[in-house]
Parts: sequence; structure tokens; C-alpha cells
Amino acid sequence: MAKKAVASFSGEKGVKNSVKCIRLVRSPRTGAYAFKEEIVPTNQVQEYFADKK
Repeated sequence: MAKKAVASFSGEKGVKNSVKCIRLVRSPRTGAYAFKEEIVPTNQVQEYFADKK
């Protein structure tokens, strides 16, 4: 299950229209779950969650 958190990053140059995406991923080695966080441009959010990496 993935969740999307919307945040404002106006202080950083070049990431004005971005969101912080948080995805639950499973470790192939241990099998434990961990959260993977990335700042993604708003127009690429659907591709980020469609990708299963």
C-alpha cells in the first residue's frame, strides 16, 4: 500500500511543483518491510506508483 503526502518545497530551487511520495517496499534479503521516500515532480506521480521497484 502506498500513500502520498503533499508538501511545499518552495525554499529549494527547481522543486517548486513536487510532492513527497512514500511507498512501502519489501526487502528481498530479509523479507522485512520498509518505507521508501522520494520527492517526485507532480506530473510524474502516477508513473512513480505504477512502477513496482
